[in-house]
Amino acid sequence: MTSIGGAEMVDWNLAVATATRLVRPGPDVSRDEARAVVAELRRHAKAAEEHVRAFTRMIPEGHEPEDTPVLVVDRAGWIKANVAGFRELLKPLLDKMQERRSGGPGGAVIGAVGGKVTGVEVGMLLSFLASRVLGQYETFAPAGRDFPGGANGGGRLLLVAPNIVHVERELEVDPHDFRLWVCLHEETHRTQFTAVPWLRDHLEGEIQTFLGETEVDPMTVLERLREAAQSLVGGRPEGEEGEDEGRSLVEIVQTPAQREILGRLTAVMSLLEGHADFVMDGVGPDVVPSVAEIREKFQQRRAKGAGRLDQALRKLLGLDAKLRQYRDGERFVRAVVEEVGMDGFNRIWTSPNTLPTKSEIAKPTDWVARVHRKAES
Repeated sequence: MTSIGGAEMVDWNLAVATATRLVRPGPDVSRDEARAVVAELRRHAKAAEEHVRAFTRMIPEGHEPEDTPVLVVDRAGWIKANVAGFRELLKPLLDKMQERRSGGPGGAVIGAVGGKVTGVEVGMLLSFLASRVLGQYETFAPAGRDFPGGANGGGRLLLVAPNIVHVERELEVDPHDFRLWVCLHEETHRTQFTAVPWLRDHLEGEIQTFLGETEVDPMTVLERLREAAQSLVGGRPEGEEGEDEGRSLVEIVQTPAQREILGRLTAVMSLLEGHADFVMDGVGPDVVPSVAEIREKFQQRRAKGAGRLDQALRKLLGLDAKLRQYRDGERFVRAVVEEVGMDGFNRIWTSPNTLPTKSEIAKPTDWVARVHRKAES
């Protein structure tokens, strides 16, 4: 996305068209079945909101946080919504690169071609992801006519109906239980951001700082990409195994400052994903009769992927790191709640200073010692 500059860094319309054309068709359902699934997901999303609030106790009684919409979408809808989000989040970086490129020889021509090429690349990436995402809280989503957002820049919750139906059929689980189970996870993310108003700005600040550190010289970026590709395909000279071993392309193409920021972002994302899994499992036994079966089958699916190509792409894109975030974050949340209770855990939402570090995610007792025992001394 950052390797070619010009008047239009990314042709976003082409990205949408490419992704929509390449994305796999959804499962075979009749029009009536589709309407029933959409209606049920909306009901489950509303029910999940009450269950999550009661379990997490993140929202004080009598307090009503800013409302954000819940949208049930198909794969094409997910693509369009995410392109809008990417465009908003990456604008400062792309503007900086555009300014850098526009002063060079042939900048306009290179930019026109580069924007098309990059648009196709982004579209290919989105087509891969669009058939795999079950739900998503779009934290930085701009409001639009087709995709409304919350007031004052708030986000929106997307539930991708065809993907949910596909997975429930693949796992051979009770569809009604599975749909509520998914809604519990996604509603937890919605509650995290609506109950903790500073969280969105904190994350956006970290991401913008990360992007601000990006190398804007195309030759430098291409060189880093070449080195990254060599390490991923085993092209590194014999005996030169180092810290890049086993890391994704996303992790390798970074400056040292970006790696520090990524460590902080990884800790926050592990917390958010692990907390959602913990809440989903905590609420599940009371409201989802087949939760144990669903959890076991879904964990197996997460771990093995869908095949060799899927596993290779997951590694390349850093999606394996996201799987570790679910696991490590859930262990962190469970350990803290067991030691200091739910209200004690909720101190984590006090400020950016009470968020866990990457090392504390791996060692929850360190977070308890820093936040609780220091406050009590």
